Amino acid sequence: MNASNESSRGSSNQFGTSSKEAGGRLATLSLATLGVVFGDIGTSPIYAIRECFHGEYGIPVTHENILGVLSLMFWALVMVVSIKYLTFMLRADNNGEGGVVALTALLKGKNKRKRKWSGLVAAGLFGACLLYGDGMITPAISVLSAVEGIRIITPVFKPYIVPLTIVILSGLFLLQSRGTAKVGSLFGPVILIWFVVLAVLGTFQIVLEPKVLHAVFPWHGILFLVRNKLHGFVVLGAVFLVVTGAEALYADMGHFGKRPIRLTWTILVLPALVLNYFGQGAFLMLNPKTTHHPFYALVPVWGLIPMVLLATIATIIASQAVITGSFSLTRQAIQLGYLPRLRVSHTSATHIGQIYIAPVNWLLMICTIGLVIGFHSSSQLAAAYGVAVTSTMLITTTLFYVVARHRWRWGLLAAGSLTVIFFLVDITFFCANISKIFHGAWFPLVIGAVFFTLMLTWEKGRHILGEQLVNLSPSIESFAKSLEENPPQKVRGQAVFLTGNPDRIPQAIVQNVTHNKILHADVAILHFMTEDIPRVPNLEKVDAEKIEILSGFYRITAHHGFMETPKIETILSLAREKGVEIKLEHASFFLGREKLVIGDRPKMRRWRSNLFIFISKNSMDASSFFGIPSDQVIEVGVQFEL
Repeated sequence: MNASNESSRGSSNQFGTSSKEAGGRLATLSLATLGVVFGDIGTSPIYAIRECFHGEYGIPVTHENILGVLSLMFWALVMVVSIKYLTFMLRADNNGEGGVVALTALLKGKNKRKRKWSGLVAAGLFGACLLYGDGMITPAISVLSAVEGIRIITPVFKPYIVPLTIVILSGLFLLQSRGTAKVGSLFGPVILIWFVVLAVLGTFQIVLEPKVLHAVFPWHGILFLVRNKLHGFVVLGAVFLVVTGAEALYADMGHFGKRPIRLTWTILVLPALVLNYFGQGAFLMLNPKTTHHPFYALVPVWGLIPMVLLATIATIIASQAVITGSFSLTRQAIQLGYLPRLRVSHTSATHIGQIYIAPVNWLLMICTIGLVIGFHSSSQLAAAYGVAVTSTMLITTTLFYVVARHRWRWGLLAAGSLTVIFFLVDITFFCANISKIFHGAWFPLVIGAVFFTLMLTWEKGRHILGEQLVNLSPSIESFAKSLEENPPQKVRGQAVFLTGNPDRIPQAIVQNVTHNKILHADVAILHFMTEDIPRVPNLEKVDAEKIEILSGFYRITAHHGFMETPKIETILSLAREKGVEIKLEHASFFLGREKLVIGDRPKMRRWRSNLFIFISKNSMDASSFFGIPSDQVIEVGVQFEL
């Protein structure tokens, strides 16, 4: 075959995939990232510029101030998104998964001196909890700011803005249980149209006032802060709105990979955002009195209605991504042992990330609609926005330093200098946002604190129960000795006993032998172990062995990642490949039923003990969570003191 024929067919890589096929897959992934990864940051132009020049903390509309604000926005996008997240943070992955939860799991699992790192693990956990507040505010401010465009069309619609926003948000949350896989295929193309429209609208205004392009020079931003002093510093809280979706770039890395995210940002998203922000600035230079909504002011009168519809759809897509992120965060927390078992429904057979968790959905719905009713306008909601994200960014930067030093083996100078730069940017934005603490910024902090308390209480309670379980459960050797002294009657059949400690005999077996005086012919002790990685390959999912000193006993350890939901059918199927012939349809499953009481000297504060008991009573039972047939389950009661 000659060279021309080879080139016409496309070069092949080591896996036998042509460069043309690889390019097509990259294009498909890049389009998909638009709808999931960039929805939040892509809808910021609707309200970011307005919040800098309009409202209680608005700065006067002068040419110098416009150039200063635009310069700060431009360099925030470059420093925070392009350099910090896309260049460096995407490298700090946990087996391909990103985000503060993945980083926390990495830190928790790889450091032997856990006490030394416990503070950082707690900080990472709190950063994850703050994302619940973000998951409530983002849909509220995004959809509300888009719907507010109808008052630009005619003031007659103004009284209907809040009711219409509530209707849209209610519909969005009510549809979650049906899944978004089918609609999700449209997310990318819609957001692609959105970014193209942003770029076109901005470019048209820049042509009319090209002086606005001087804002790319950083000294305009520096002079803005020097000239406006405290007022300019407060405006930084509004400037930060342009990067509020940056954490999503990192958290969604596992769904799409690094290359599509970097490529899409560089080629389309960053240019479109910069053009639109600069276009709004150019329009304000020519029309200083349009600060109430400069975004819609860019749109010709004939295009207002289509633009309001497009903006509303775009904000719904941005909200969907945040809601889905809250579901994923909850599942990870469950697998890592920070939350009780909850029913996780998979709404798509082909998209692994498409899940639904009803309690989280209804909580987000109530709080989001409550925010719309309580704040009434996107301008007032903007005061509550930013604190959660800046706090998470600070924590992410801190964890990044530990990873760079202790995993990548970077030198102190390299890791420290880079971290200091990131930290200075993060702390500046954090202080600017925290200044609005009494204007709504308290809300995401309270939400984060509530979830943080729940997670720490659950983890502490399970640790207390685990210690008691070790004391109550005999070792394999001592149990074998007791069976030799008092052998029980063997009965035909297979029994599976779930246990939290594979090196001890479960209390359910002890109780069964003590009271029923029998043992099944085949007994499997099954332990589920969550690894500090997102997913475990099938070949490594199950360890199975025969316990030599106990006739008919087997030990199965099922490994799963914190992004997975283990199922008993899969585990037993993999165990059979390892020589343990336990069949789901023939086995009886013995589970311990915990009865919790508060002792005379509680190991936790009484209020936390009561909270733990309440959570336990309302958590999902093990049989449903692991997919065990309910008619094959036998529960054995065990009492524990908190």
